[in-house]
Amino acid sequence: MKLAVVGGGSTYTPELIDGFARLRDTLPITELVLVDPAADRLELVGGLARRIFAKQDHDGKVVTTSDLDAGVEGADAVLLQLRVGGQAAREQDETWPLECGCVGQETTGAGGLAKALRTVPVVLDIAERVRRTNPDAWIIDFTNPVGIVTRALLQAGHKAVGLCNVAIGFQRKFAKLLGVTPSEVHLDHVGLNHLTWERAVRIGGPEGEDVLPRLLAGHGDAIAGDLRLPRPVLDRLGVVPSYYLRYFYAHDEVVRELGTKPSRAAEVAAMERELLEMYGDPALDEKPALLAKRGGAFYSEAAVDLAASLLGGGGSPYQVVNTYNNGTLPFLPDDAVIETQAAVGAHGATPLPVAPVDPLFAGLIANVTAYEDLALEAALRGGRDRVFKALLAHPLVGQYAYADGLTDRLIAHNREHLAWA
Repeated sequence: MKLAVVGGGSTYTPELIDGFARLRDTLPITELVLVDPAADRLELVGGLARRIFAKQDHDGKVVTTSDLDAGVEGADAVLLQLRVGGQAAREQDETWPLECGCVGQETTGAGGLAKALRTVPVVLDIAERVRRTNPDAWIIDFTNPVGIVTRALLQAGHKAVGLCNVAIGFQRKFAKLLGVTPSEVHLDHVGLNHLTWERAVRIGGPEGEDVLPRLLAGHGDAIAGDLRLPRPVLDRLGVVPSYYLRYFYAHDEVVRELGTKPSRAAEVAAMERELLEMYGDPALDEKPALLAKRGGAFYSEAAVDLAASLLGGGGSPYQVVNTYNNGTLPFLPDDAVIETQAAVGAHGATPLPVAPVDPLFAGLIANVTAYEDLALEAALRGGRDRVFKALLAHPLVGQYAYADGLTDRLIAHNREHLAWA
């Protein structure tokens, strides 16, 4: 089995390598190709990847290359984890929206739109080259904004499934609090990528007992603390929102906070410099503890599970993924991309039936879906007016003066990545 990772020079990659090594019975990789144009980073990450495989007695071959076509040729699955513009672009995404009094974040709001505009054309080009080389390969997208990018891939006819680590993070957290194995925890996870709610936590499968009320009663303070939301908010909602909902539920508070401290991008850039120095140590043969602070917890386990199921292996029968709605949420178009529990196999991902969604959540889901429609149109066709309309539609912007100012800033900061600008 051959897997290719596009963006293989990322500092995330050793997390992925560790999962591939530990879970080789689930996903028996014979060749792993790390593809990245940054040859210096790729050499460091590739060297550590080989040492991790060797330490864990994995006999798969690790190959590094800057040649995309050669790297994906013959691959059974291609995992996308790229960042167009690097941390420098992320730093901009997180700062210039604050000038207009809006949240600066790399996957939602104005910053998220900027990332989508930079990313979608690049991902579609990569996917077309994968299709020419190996039309049967699955594309697993971990590149943010996952919902918009996955929708672009699906609309272009690619065999693609989107993946995020939010759901598996909740699954692992809840399992630990409940004293059960993660495989016993089934989430009623509903919404869009980075806009989801856990409405039930079931033990034993989709029909199991819902223990969410017990979780909130016994551990509500800890869960609320992790989300940085007041405990009464969780009690009144009766669900556990993704931590990204704080940008919506406490927008002004978050904007004030972001204006008083260094950006997350600056923190990550410093961390990456330290990690790359560690990766260059020939004695290092495991992922360093510092990597846990980089983000992406349990990413490798989610990726292995999904790839194994898509390739006919031993992955879990139900997984939270990003895929076409196809009537699952009746208030959204069929071609909207939702994040939900799905039956996953060689056929792809088929969403499980979802109980009716409370208007409190459905309204926001529908609003952000409309924004994503406009964002994808802007990413595919370009133009200032399309950018403006997408920003005006976003609930974190929503005022024409803000949308106007943000449009100008977005274009100014991203001109080198926007062919139409």
